[in-house]
Amino acid sequence: MLRVCEIFKSIQGESSYAGWPCTFVRLTGCNLRCVYCDTKYAYDEGGDRTIAEIVTCLGRYDCSLVTLTGGEPLIQSETPDLIEKLLDGGYTVLLETNGSQDISCVDQRCVRVVDFKCPSSGESNSNDFKNIDRLRPHDEVKFVLGDRKDYDYARESVCRIRYVHGPGNTILFSPIYEVLDPRTLASWMMDDGLEVRLNLQLHKYIWGPHLRGV
Repeated sequence: MLRVCEIFKSIQGESSYAGWPCTFVRLTGCNLRCVYCDTKYAYDEGGDRTIAEIVTCLGRYDCSLVTLTGGEPLIQSETPDLIEKLLDGGYTVLLETNGSQDISCVDQRCVRVVDFKCPSSGESNSNDFKNIDRLRPHDEVKFVLGDRKDYDYARESVCRIRYVHGPGNTILFSPIYEVLDPRTLASWMMDDGLEVRLNLQLHKYIWGPHLRGV
Protein backbone atom coordinates (compact mmCIF):
# COMPACT_ATOMS: atom_id res chain seq x y z
CA MET A 1 0.00 0.00 0.00
CA LEU A 2 1.29 3.43 -0.96
CA ARG A 3 0.04 6.85 0.10
CA VAL A 4 -0.59 8.83 -3.09
CA CYS A 5 -1.11 12.59 -3.23
CA GLU A 6 -2.15 12.80 -6.89
CA ILE A 7 -1.87 11.14 -10.31
CA PHE A 8 -2.08 13.27 -13.44
CA LYS A 9 -0.88 13.58 -17.02
CA SER A 10 1.11 16.59 -18.15
CA ILE A 11 4.33 17.56 -19.90
CA GLN A 12 7.54 16.56 -18.16
CA GLY A 13 9.00 19.94 -17.27
CA GLU A 14 12.48 18.91 -16.15
CA SER A 15 15.40 16.55 -16.78
CA SER A 16 16.58 15.39 -20.22
CA TYR A 17 13.00 14.19 -20.77
CA ALA A 18 11.63 17.75 -20.62
CA GLY A 19 8.90 18.37 -23.16
CA TRP A 20 7.64 14.78 -23.37
CA PRO A 21 4.07 13.85 -22.39
CA CYS A 22 4.30 12.13 -19.02
CA THR A 23 2.07 10.69 -16.33
CA PHE A 24 3.02 11.67 -12.79
CA VAL A 25 2.51 9.73 -9.59
CA ARG A 26 3.08 12.15 -6.71
CA LEU A 27 3.55 10.26 -3.47
CA THR A 28 2.76 11.74 -0.07
CA GLY A 29 5.36 12.62 2.54
CA CYS A 30 8.84 14.11 2.63
CA ASN A 31 11.71 13.88 5.10
CA LEU A 32 13.07 17.32 4.11
CA ARG A 33 11.70 20.85 4.38
CA CYS A 34 13.40 22.85 1.65
CA VAL A 35 12.89 26.60 1.93
CA TYR A 36 11.73 26.93 -1.69
CA CYS A 37 9.51 23.81 -1.80
CA ASP A 38 6.67 24.25 -4.32
CA THR A 39 4.73 21.09 -3.39
CA LYS A 40 4.18 21.51 0.34
CA TYR A 41 0.69 20.07 -0.09
CA ALA A 42 2.37 16.72 -0.73
CA TYR A 43 3.70 16.63 2.84
CA ASP A 44 0.45 15.11 4.09
CA GLU A 45 -2.34 15.19 1.49
CA GLY A 46 -3.42 11.97 -0.18
CA GLY A 47 -4.91 8.53 0.28
CA ASP A 48 -3.80 4.92 0.32
CA ARG A 49 -3.73 2.91 -2.93
CA THR A 50 -2.45 -0.53 -3.77
CA ILE A 51 0.16 -0.99 -6.46
CA ALA A 52 -2.46 -2.69 -8.62
CA GLU A 53 -4.79 0.32 -8.28
CA ILE A 54 -2.00 2.70 -9.27
CA VAL A 55 -1.09 0.60 -12.31
CA THR A 56 -4.74 0.45 -13.39
CA CYS A 57 -5.07 4.23 -13.05
CA LEU A 58 -1.95 4.82 -15.13
CA GLY A 59 -3.25 2.51 -17.84
CA ARG A 60 -6.13 4.93 -18.49
CA TYR A 61 -3.74 7.67 -19.63
CA ASP A 62 -2.14 5.77 -22.54
CA CYS A 63 1.29 7.28 -21.84
CA SER A 64 4.50 5.25 -21.77
CA LEU A 65 6.55 7.70 -19.66
CA VAL A 66 5.86 7.73 -15.90
CA THR A 67 7.51 9.92 -13.26
CA LEU A 68 7.40 9.07 -9.56
CA THR A 69 7.82 12.21 -7.53
CA GLY A 70 6.81 13.70 -4.19
CA GLY A 71 7.42 14.64 -1.58
CA GLU A 72 10.10 12.04 -1.38
CA PRO A 73 9.08 8.72 -2.94
CA LEU A 74 11.78 6.61 -1.29
CA ILE A 75 10.54 7.15 2.27
CA GLN A 76 7.72 4.72 1.38
CA SER A 77 8.97 1.14 1.48
CA GLU A 78 6.82 -0.11 -1.42
CA THR A 79 8.03 2.48 -3.93
CA PRO A 80 10.73 0.17 -5.39
CA ASP A 81 8.06 -2.53 -5.87
CA LEU A 82 5.86 -0.09 -7.81
CA ILE A 83 8.81 0.94 -9.98
CA GLU A 84 9.65 -2.68 -10.78
CA LYS A 85 6.01 -3.42 -11.64
CA LEU A 86 5.85 -0.46 -14.03
CA LEU A 87 9.16 -1.35 -15.70
CA ASP A 88 8.00 -4.94 -16.19
CA GLY A 89 4.86 -3.52 -17.77
CA GLY A 90 6.84 -1.70 -20.45
CA TYR A 91 6.86 1.82 -19.00
CA THR A 92 9.85 4.13 -19.00
CA VAL A 93 10.11 5.22 -15.38
CA LEU A 94 11.77 8.31 -13.90
CA LEU A 95 12.25 8.60 -10.15
CA GLU A 96 12.68 12.11 -8.74
CA THR A 97 14.43 11.74 -5.38
CA ASN A 98 15.89 14.37 -3.08
CA GLY A 99 19.42 13.02 -2.61
CA SER A 100 19.03 12.05 1.03
CA GLN A 101 17.87 8.47 0.42
CA ASP A 102 19.87 5.42 -0.68
CA ILE A 103 18.98 4.89 -4.36
CA SER A 104 20.50 1.41 -4.55
CA CYS A 105 17.14 -0.17 -3.63
CA VAL A 106 15.69 1.03 -6.96
CA ASP A 107 15.64 -1.14 -10.09
CA GLN A 108 18.60 -0.14 -12.24
CA ARG A 109 16.38 0.09 -15.32
CA CYS A 110 14.75 3.14 -13.74
CA VAL A 111 16.14 6.60 -14.54
CA ARG A 112 16.95 7.98 -11.10
CA VAL A 113 17.01 11.80 -11.03
CA VAL A 114 18.90 12.67 -7.85
CA ASP A 115 18.31 16.21 -6.60
CA PHE A 116 21.26 17.02 -4.35
CA LYS A 117 20.37 19.99 -2.15
CA CYS A 118 22.32 23.26 -2.23
CA PRO A 119 22.84 25.59 0.77
CA SER A 120 19.89 27.94 0.11
CA SER A 121 17.52 24.98 0.47
CA GLY A 122 18.40 24.71 4.14
CA GLU A 123 18.88 20.96 3.65
CA SER A 124 22.36 20.57 2.13
CA ASN A 125 23.54 18.67 5.22
CA SER A 126 20.99 15.96 4.37
CA ASN A 127 22.69 14.94 1.11
CA ASP A 128 23.86 11.34 0.94
CA PHE A 129 26.84 11.74 -1.39
CA LYS A 130 27.36 7.98 -1.35
CA ASN A 131 24.67 8.13 -4.02
CA ILE A 132 27.35 9.38 -6.40
CA ASP A 133 28.90 5.92 -6.34
CA ARG A 134 25.45 4.36 -6.87
CA LEU A 135 24.72 6.22 -10.09
CA ARG A 136 24.35 4.35 -13.38
CA PRO A 137 25.17 5.99 -16.74
CA HIS A 138 21.52 6.77 -17.56
CA ASP A 139 20.82 8.34 -14.15
CA GLU A 140 20.67 12.13 -13.86
CA VAL A 141 21.70 14.59 -11.17
CA LYS A 142 19.97 17.89 -10.46
CA PHE A 143 20.98 20.96 -8.48
CA VAL A 144 18.39 23.65 -7.70
CA LEU A 145 20.14 27.01 -7.45
CA GLY A 146 19.11 30.24 -5.79
CA ASP A 147 22.34 32.25 -5.74
CA ARG A 148 26.07 32.26 -6.43
CA LYS A 149 26.84 30.29 -3.26
CA ASP A 150 24.58 27.50 -4.52
CA TYR A 151 26.29 27.62 -7.90
CA ASP A 152 29.76 27.26 -6.38
CA TYR A 153 28.54 24.37 -4.22
CA ALA A 154 27.03 22.63 -7.24
CA ARG A 155 30.13 23.24 -9.35
CA GLU A 156 32.31 21.54 -6.74
CA SER A 157 29.84 18.64 -6.59
CA VAL A 158 29.99 18.28 -10.37
CA CYS A 159 33.75 17.80 -10.09
CA ARG A 160 33.16 14.94 -7.64
CA ILE A 161 30.64 13.30 -9.96
CA ARG A 162 32.83 13.68 -13.05
CA TYR A 163 35.84 12.30 -11.16
CA VAL A 164 33.91 9.10 -10.39
CA HIS A 165 31.88 8.70 -13.59
CA GLY A 166 33.50 10.84 -16.26
CA PRO A 167 31.15 12.66 -18.66
CA GLY A 168 28.43 9.99 -18.65
CA ASN A 169 25.66 11.33 -16.41
CA THR A 170 23.41 14.22 -17.40
CA ILE A 171 23.78 16.98 -14.78
CA LEU A 172 21.07 19.60 -14.53
CA PHE A 173 21.35 23.11 -13.10
CA SER A 174 17.89 24.48 -12.32
CA PRO A 175 17.40 28.13 -11.24
CA ILE A 176 14.71 28.66 -8.62
CA TYR A 177 11.76 30.16 -10.48
CA GLU A 178 11.62 33.96 -10.08
CA VAL A 179 14.61 33.90 -7.67
CA LEU A 180 17.68 33.32 -9.86
CA ASP A 181 17.51 34.77 -13.36
CA PRO A 182 18.20 31.99 -15.91
CA ARG A 183 20.33 34.45 -17.89
CA THR A 184 22.61 34.91 -14.89
CA LEU A 185 22.97 31.18 -14.37
CA ALA A 186 23.59 30.62 -18.07
CA SER A 187 26.37 33.21 -18.06
CA TRP A 188 28.08 31.55 -15.06
CA MET A 189 27.90 28.17 -16.78
CA MET A 190 29.35 29.51 -20.01
CA ASP A 191 32.11 31.45 -18.25
CA ASP A 192 33.22 28.27 -16.47
CA GLY A 193 32.74 25.99 -19.46
CA LEU A 194 30.68 23.57 -17.38
CA GLU A 195 29.32 20.57 -19.26
CA VAL A 196 25.94 20.66 -17.56
CA ARG A 197 22.44 21.29 -18.83
CA LEU A 198 20.43 24.42 -17.98
CA ASN A 199 17.16 23.01 -16.66
CA LEU A 200 14.13 25.34 -16.68
CA GLN A 201 10.85 24.15 -15.20
CA LEU A 202 8.80 24.18 -18.41
CA HIS A 203 5.51 23.50 -16.65
CA LYS A 204 5.84 26.77 -14.70
CA TYR A 205 6.52 28.76 -17.86
CA ILE A 206 3.53 27.14 -19.57
CA TRP A 207 0.92 27.17 -16.78
CA GLY A 208 2.40 29.43 -14.10
CA PRO A 209 3.97 28.51 -10.76
CA HIS A 210 0.86 27.76 -8.70
CA LEU A 211 -1.42 25.53 -10.80
CA ARG A 212 -1.64 21.96 -9.51
CA GLY A 213 -2.01 18.86 -11.63
CA VAL A 214 0.39 20.05 -14.34
